[in-house]
Amino acid sequence: MVAKPPPLMDMLQQLIAIPSVSSVNPAMDQGNRAVVERLAEWLDGLGFETELQPIPGAPDKANLIATLGRGEGGLVLAGHTDTVPYDETGWTSDPFTLTERDGRLYGLGTSDMKSFLGLVIEAVRDMDLKQIRQPLVVLATADEESGMTGAKALVDAERRLGRHAVIGEPTGMKPVHMHKGVMMESIRIQGRSGHSSDPSLGVSALEGMVRVLNDIVAWRQQLQSKHVDPRFEVPVPTMNLGHIHGGDNPNRICAHCELQIDIRPMPGMHLEELRSTLRQRLERTLGETALHLEFTPLFPGLPPMETPASAAIVRAAEKLTGSESRAVAFGTEGPFLRDLGMDVVILGPGDIDQAHQPDEFLAVDRLQPTVELLRSLVQRFCVELLPEATE
Repeated sequence: MVAKPPPLMDMLQQLIAIPSVSSVNPAMDQGNRAVVERLAEWLDGLGFETELQPIPGAPDKANLIATLGRGEGGLVLAGHTDTVPYDETGWTSDPFTLTERDGRLYGLGTSDMKSFLGLVIEAVRDMDLKQIRQPLVVLATADEESGMTGAKALVDAERRLGRHAVIGEPTGMKPVHMHKGVMMESIRIQGRSGHSSDPSLGVSALEGMVRVLNDIVAWRQQLQSKHVDPRFEVPVPTMNLGHIHGGDNPNRICAHCELQIDIRPMPGMHLEELRSTLRQRLERTLGETALHLEFTPLFPGLPPMETPASAAIVRAAEKLTGSESRAVAFGTEGPFLRDLGMDVVILGPGDIDQAHQPDEFLAVDRLQPTVELLRSLVQRFCVELLPEATE
């Protein structure tokens, strides 16, 4: 006999206790299979059909797709199962032990965002799921924090999951319908070393980088004058000059120099167009020199996302929360679900200022309102089928 899921606090405790750190550093990277297998057990107990989708090249990682009902519409409740790495010395309690104090639940992943998946199960466990008329899908992904490989696997497989989606990232229970993208690019310049006493003996990569820096700053100003959206707290695309390194000694002409930049594009801006423009500008800037340029994306990049404010899921989220949907600067898996044909809203009980922090916590008084909100969304999009829910 398939067992029902345990009480909510037991679910949250178990989810937090299972390590699932994802990192671009292989020494710190962990799998998430134990988390999605536990979630699958609980959802099996409620009558969902569960599938673990492997992540190519990562046998210890998988997405969970749990489905109840059939149809082309319906609702997807989504969250990632991985966490960022942690510095144990910054925590006042064990990051993997759910600890309640002062009305808060402390633990790695409480806010960002394992707790949301437990709250989803709590929301549907007492509903009459035989009334489901359009599919309800619970999606739990891998590696959101270190490359979005779980979401990309869904896109590569062309998985059609539903029409409306809620991603439970930490938004303080206020809906988000648009966010910026993320690009991180490396620009390397190769010159020729030589004795510093005679500049003709070498070609300075560091002096070439001065030209590059000046051109990038000028380009940033152009982008910010062209792309302005007051719906964002920072209403323009940002470009951060985050890391630079070149040369090895003051009496040697610098032969190699690298700059790493972070770009946060607005909706309507396209990653590959930005990369192409960056390359063309800098090749033109250094065209008359003997310097060689190399461009390397530090990760594939995350596109910006915008769901129309008129979309049914956005309107429903606004009505149920009493808050107008807004724009944020952080990225999510939303663009990938959008590419699979879904209207996406970001809405979860945590707070973004708790994400990636020591002593991460979720306020206890957010639990029941989240459960009630999720029940209302399931009722609206999977049971009642109001006209806007089938658009």
